[in-house]
Amino acid sequence: MRNIWIMTLSTLREAMSKKVFLFFMGISAVVLIIQLISFSFISADQLIKSINPMGLKMPMLQIVSSFELMVVSPLAVLGLLMAIFSSSSFIPTMLEKGNIDLLLSKPVTRTELVLGKYLGGLLVVFINVFFLVFGVWLIISVKFGYWDPTFLSVSLVITFTFAVLYSMIVLFGIITQGSVFGMMMAYFTLLILSPLLFAAKDKFLDLINNVFLKNLIKGCYYIVPKTSELMGNILISITSGKTIESFQPVITSLVFLILMLVFSIIIFRKKDF
Repeated sequence: MRNIWIMTLSTLREAMSKKVFLFFMGISAVVLIIQLISFSFISADQLIKSINPMGLKMPMLQIVSSFELMVVSPLAVLGLLMAIFSSSSFIPTMLEKGNIDLLLSKPVTRTELVLGKYLGGLLVVFINVFFLVFGVWLIISVKFGYWDPTFLSVSLVITFTFAVLYSMIVLFGIITQGSVFGMMMAYFTLLILSPLLFAAKDKFLDLINNVFLKNLIKGCYYIVPKTSELMGNILISITSGKTIESFQPVITSLVFLILMLVFSIIIFRKKDF
């Protein structure tokens, strides 16, 4: 565990040296400043009227969560896109000639190297995501005088979604010793494949008569990470204080994550450097 922690902190320092950490944090700070300035010129009553023009009775939780979701949803996707781009080089950099020779000469196993790099990438992203989510929560809570700390758990959902995609980036980074393919696969899964499979299973599966095609879509749906549902239904449920209807997307995505890391470790152990 000590070696894994050392590698984790080393990855964090690497991100800071490459200005990845500071750039991520800077973007989040700019967004929070813009939100703070915007809210300072608009009263709480005006903000409430903007989402409830008919003056219907709405619980304060629903009002606050509507604004939190309005701000966080697009920022969460943007944050994931930046996180994928900024973290895709961690493994290839480790595998560069000279770097990997130095690491393998130390009393650290290859499994510890992979897990340390993986956890280091997660730590970088979690710190930045929590900073953004906490800032949004603080500004909106002060504005409306309503404090709902459960909203902070949104940072865990976003980080978990990244963790699933990052496990794939790590695997392809080890296989190709480059960052492009893993990064493109993560983008493809997040923006295209996961949303398409979710829509196909949720809306069009009953319209398909071909049994093979129907089973193929079901199989692909359960294999591919459920980023669409994690960043959709589950994120909305947590933000609005509702009960999560199904943990299936979390469980199947977690299984995918574990398998990607296991394959990464196995392949890395067999590589010659």
